[in-house]
Amino acid sequence: MTSDPERAVSREKAVIVMTVLIDVIGFGIVIPVLPYFAESFGAGPTMISLLFSSFAFFSFLSSPFFGALSDRVGRRPVLLGSILMTAAGWFIVAAGTALWMIFLGRIVDGLSAGKITTAQTYLVDIARNDKERTQNLGLVGAAFGIGFLLGPVIGGLLSAMSPVFPFYCTAILAVVNTILAYFFLPETLKEKRRDPITFNPLRTVITAATTRAIRYDMIAWVFFGIAFVMTTAIFSLYVRDQFGYTNLATGLLFAVIGLVGFSNQTFLLRHFWSPRFTDGQLQTMMPVILTAGLALLASGVLPLFIAGLVLLGAGQGIFRVVLTSIVAGKAPGQMKGEVIGVISGVFSACSVIGPLLAGPMYEVSHHLPFIAGAVLMIFAFFSSQRSDKTEEAWYPRP
Repeated sequence: MTSDPERAVSREKAVIVMTVLIDVIGFGIVIPVLPYFAESFGAGPTMISLLFSSFAFFSFLSSPFFGALSDRVGRRPVLLGSILMTAAGWFIVAAGTALWMIFLGRIVDGLSAGKITTAQTYLVDIARNDKERTQNLGLVGAAFGIGFLLGPVIGGLLSAMSPVFPFYCTAILAVVNTILAYFFLPETLKEKRRDPITFNPLRTVITAATTRAIRYDMIAWVFFGIAFVMTTAIFSLYVRDQFGYTNLATGLLFAVIGLVGFSNQTFLLRHFWSPRFTDGQLQTMMPVILTAGLALLASGVLPLFIAGLVLLGAGQGIFRVVLTSIVAGKAPGQMKGEVIGVISGVFSACSVIGPLLAGPMYEVSHHLPFIAGAVLMIFAFFSSQRSDKTEEAWYPRP
């Protein structure tokens, strides 16, 4: 029989997973729908890449800040506030009548990106041991997988009714999520930090670069982040121009990534990957899988492209989970929120750079962003090999 505390923890995990899921569904809707929506306002490939970068830039600003803030004021208030901001951002996009309003909505949503950081930290807080921490973070990865599965399909279907209908639906889901979080998420932070927060966006990059325990993890993360974001930024345009696919067909292709990611981060992580490999081994293996996947995507041959999607879904999901778990395991207890914020902030910085590179590359050759991504994942492999996989390996910066 399940005890009351166990039921409470399960309920909290469910609400956290729903928080991440709604956010990723929104992101999944964006990938196939937003480029075409922006084109209706006269945006070209470079302007569309700037639209993705604007969201990422403000995510870069907000993720480390909210991570550090949650170490001081608690996880609950940060989660509630950031979920509400997501709802506001989607309502602005849905009501947009000009390109600047679409930018504004994405900026507001970018400023709310700290909710993913805080959601991950919440799951780290309630984990009882290292394996449970990885499995809890796997739930976040699973939510990403489901979001990639449902979001593009929902976006493709709902956009057939109205171009703005997917955005309204996502905003309403975020409001519902806020209500559920208010009633069912207790505070998990046991001891608050008392030192003041210094709002310095570059501190994220400095922390990642100068903290020896995580330096090579972060280098691998940067290579992965730029490669993955370049792929997603031009994906809709690529499958339209290469294969003649519509919104719905594009959504179904993204569903392949989501389905593979979901199965890897739930069933396979628990029953195949974790029992056979350490987190450190998985961190080294996944860049190899991702290199192969991106090379197949670059081929432009549909059967090879589908195989590349499967490898991309498998590799990116496991890599996200194990790297986050390794870095969180190295951090001192009162810094876990800030450190997970660093991970999110670095990825957001990559999400600024990736689209800015992908747009011009795509105008040179439709295949070039995927080729460049494969090269970056080779570098990620070598960086992962140099990572110190020892738990609690935090030591002073040089």
